[in-house]
Amino acid sequence: MPYKTFLGLPENIVAALCYPVGWLSGLFFLLLERKNKFVRFHAMQSILLFMPLALFIFLVAWVPVLGWFIADGAGMTAMLLILIPMYMAFRGSKFKIPVIGQIAYNFAYGE
Repeated sequence: MPYKTFLGLPENIVAALCYPVGWLSGLFFLLLERKNKFVRFHAMQSILLFMPLALFIFLVAWVPVLGWFIADGAGMTAMLLILIPMYMAFRGSKFKIPVIGQIAYNFAYGE
């Protein structure tokens, strides 16, 4: 039986919902979910992955022409980065993205 969350939904569904809107959805679930470590791990991983990426895209997009192409390429990469961890969270996996995954794991599980 899957563990419940503050919404009353199974943890794998809430963990997957930490990714679709990037760091905003991660922040939303990090602030609301206080007890479920699995959801908090995925929420923190979402924030650590998408906040720097969003900042990078925002700053690079200010550069005329070349910056727009780089920002578009980074945006397409972000789409892929949304789908993979979202799918893994839905499967119930503690899929760690290199470097930031360990930081998020230490935050959620306190190790």
